[in-house]
Amino acid sequence: MNEKQQILLQLFCRETGQHALVDKDQLPAPVLQHQVYQAWLASKADFRISDITGGHWLKTCTAGYITEVIFHQDGKLDEYRLFDRFHTQGEWRLAQGLLHVAIGKGDNRYTFAVVAQQEVNIHSAVEHKNGELHSYLKLAQVK
Repeated sequence: MNEKQQILLQLFCRETGQHALVDKDQLPAPVLQHQVYQAWLASKADFRISDITGGHWLKTCTAGYITEVIFHQDGKLDEYRLFDRFHTQGEWRLAQGLLHVAIGKGDNRYTFAVVAQQEVNIHSAVEHKNGELHSYLKLAQVK
């Protein structure tokens, strides 16, 4: 299974309620051909550069933290906590239709790959903190 398939399967497990967050090395037996997985996958889309830059995004996690993220053309990003404007920085890249993000906060490094939703501009990701499974995210594009 390639990296994109692992990312998608990890998110599928969380979004279909079959499992809580599952680390990539503990993913269930491949379900890539099952009808439920294929239907879920049909609701997803690939990002394009034009989808990512030029606007502000809101990012929230299961713990309730909310930030504003700005993706710049040069692959850098700025993140601000929504209410006190605490600033952090990171980088992003587009690979195989997924938005890969890395953000540093003090000694911690947060990484995740955002999977686009086909019908609405509310996307999702599974976040890792310092390489460990951490949180489920939702990211909404604000225009």
